[in-house]
Amino acid sequence: MHPGPVWRAGGMRSAGAAIGMWLAAKHPDKVQSLSLHSGWPKTDPFLKAIAEGFQVMAKALESVPQMVIRAIFPWCLTPELYATRPDYIQSLADFVMSRPAQPLAAFIQQSNAVIAHDAEAQLGRITAPTQITFGRHDLATSTRFADRMKGRIHDSELVIFEGCAHTPIYEKVEEFNQKTLAFLQHHTGVAA
Repeated sequence: MHPGPVWRAGGMRSAGAAIGMWLAAKHPDKVQSLSLHSGWPKTDPFLKAIAEGFQVMAKALESVPQMVIRAIFPWCLTPELYATRPDYIQSLADFVMSRPAQPLAAFIQQSNAVIAHDAEAQLGRITAPTQITFGRHDLATSTRFADRMKGRIHDSELVIFEGCAHTPIYEKVEEFNQKTLAFLQHHTGVAA
């Protein structure tokens, strides 16, 4: 019998990081390395309030893409990026609007999963080498979870991206890609 795929769970950001934690904890033999970006171990009252606010706005706008641009973007990107690169913000908004729209009901289910997320007790079961990253100015998941995750995931390293909020992948593209790729290459044996 084939043992199944071994995952290199790279680039899992936010809700994807939450899924990655569960995958790595429940199936450690299937995960070779794990890269958790802007994740959190357990939804607290603050994150619950944010997710519920996104739900209210999505329902009011009757548009998940518009909610993403008007509500989620300001949580994910720094004010400095808005001030210095409005064209870039617009290109991100244009990209969101160009994609097939997530149905409102699906977004509500997804955000309910975010609200219910609690992998705290599972972190010690993660055995894959793990990269944990946050933006220094992330108000949603933030570095308040960094020590807790680093302390409970045994083979982990922590990277804090200065001058970033929830999405260093969009704010410090080259640095983010370089550090993430270096981690994945180091733990998979792939040359640069």
